[in-house]
Amino acid sequence: MKRANTKSADELRSEYTRSDFGHHVRGKYAARIGAETNVIVLEPEIAEVFPNDEAVNDALRGLMDLAARTARLTSRSTGRAKKRRAG
Repeated sequence: MKRANTKSADELRSEYTRSDFGHHVRGKYAARIGAETNVIVLEPEIAEVFPNDEAVNDALRGLMDLAARTARLTSRSTGRAKKRRAG
């Protein structure tokens, strides 16, 4: 039967030193991850109505659909405003 390893798992072997690993920076990529992520934090009262991402996405898709349908119903402006008579 093998003997259990009594050495702690986080100790360096005797042939290595900390200087062998170079200088490390904690959170080196944190800014890049923050810039590349698309996490959106909902306010508490909104989060109560939309319990998960699927509910939020469904509501936003419905809003996009409604906006697209109602935008087609309005007439386009000719760019000229009608003058009002002073009365």
